[in-house]
Amino acid sequence: MKLIIAATLAASAAAFAPSQVAQSSTALNAFENEVGAQQPLGFFDPLGLVSDGNEANFDRLRYVEIKHGRVAMLAVVGYLIEEAGVRLPGEISYDGTTFADIPSGFDALSAIPQAGLLQIMLFAGVLELFVMQDVTGEGEHVGDFRNGALDYGWDTFDEETKLQKRGIELNQGRAAMMGILA
Repeated sequence: MKLIIAATLAASAAAFAPSQVAQSSTALNAFENEVGAQQPLGFFDPLGLVSDGNEANFDRLRYVEIKHGRVAMLAVVGYLIEEAGVRLPGEISYDGTTFADIPSGFDALSAIPQAGLLQIMLFAGVLELFVMQDVTGEGEHVGDFRNGALDYGWDTFDEETKLQKRGIELNQGRAAMMGILA
């Protein structure tokens, strides 16, 4: 019995021993200093999607990450608002179904009439194709969709503040993407 306890303690102690950190390749190091590569993980690419160091591929994935993060942040706010009991007045369809009749979360997908789901997908498609893009080519970075129209003081910030705010947006988007799945 003492042997089993000693073996268990030795095995569990190994979990707290310092591990050897392998040197990463130069292709992986190409993105170590990008916005979003923050402690404690640094640059995290467990699937090796940009292990070849392809900048265009990285920019495309970052563009998608920012866009999905923004949508997820809106989804979390919408979820919290409707969980608080705030609903639109009136009916969602001609059959008398009211907005208050639609349940919360993923259950709402089966309760919304098919025409309503089609409208939601059509609206998302219009946003994807015509709105959520750098139409003018004036974007300072990947995901900058201001298109010369919206500023809200962004141009008044120094470069360090801009980088900090972009990192905050990435982290908030990542948290929202995980949170909306819960």
